[in-house]
Amino acid sequence: AAPDGRRPAPLASAGALAYALLGPDAAAPTHHGVLQIVTVVVTAALAGIVPHIARGRAPAADHLARRALTVAFAAACFQPLYNSGRLEQGFGQGPYLVLYLLLLLGLTALCDAVLAAALAAARTGWPYGPLLRDELRAQLGIGSAICATGVVMTLGVAVAGLWALPVFCVPLLLTQLSFHRIAAIRTTYRQTITSLARATEIAGYTRPGHSRRVAALSCAVGRELGLSERELTVLEYAALMHDIGQLSLVDPVRAGATAGLPPAEA
Repeated sequence: AAPDGRRPAPLASAGALAYALLGPDAAAPTHHGVLQIVTVVVTAALAGIVPHIARGRAPAADHLARRALTVAFAAACFQPLYNSGRLEQGFGQGPYLVLYLLLLLGLTALCDAVLAAALAAARTGWPYGPLLRDELRAQLGIGSAICATGVVMTLGVAVAGLWALPVFCVPLLLTQLSFHRIAAIRTTYRQTITSLARATEIAGYTRPGHSRRVAALSCAVGRELGLSERELTVLEYAALMHDIGQLSLVDPVRAGATAGLPPAEA
């Protein structure tokens, strides 16, 4: 999962970027512009969130705005050059075109990371630097696969036509299913830690909500110190579990304060 809790969508992202960089279709020229690309991507994204809205889980609007701006950036850098013929004159259909597409998608990934960090900072009030670092680190993983697949899909459609789309979408579909499974495992892991943290509250060793308050305060301090998302997660889990050792005490300590206990009992 991404830093803000959303699930990655490699299939939709790669398809949108491939459409933004689409040149010829089975050697036949195309003439779609930036506005058409953004309109199609936004329409497809809106159609994709309808089932989520029907279930009462409407996604945040900033995710849609981020995808539209990212695709618009890629299309604005590619389509004017392609439609004017200058792209083919300068790079032809050889390896230089592939290098140009990879460079353009690298810049697009950087733009996406900057937008994602800015939106997260505006939404949460967290420091921008650590958020940008986490987004750039995430781009090295799934972002590289999305960019590479977008280039391959674009070049495949140029040679084989639209039949290339389902061929290259199948691996990304499997990747997306794997991400959903990993997200479910992480959710179960977090629920297990939360349940263990509440064990001391249910047994009367600590006050209700104590572990959650400590975890919230620890994460706030960690963000001010510029910790990464992974380090914040470890810090939060440690804060939630910091009183689990009190379950070994014979009798609960008043108010859960173990600082004043003798070393033999602490």
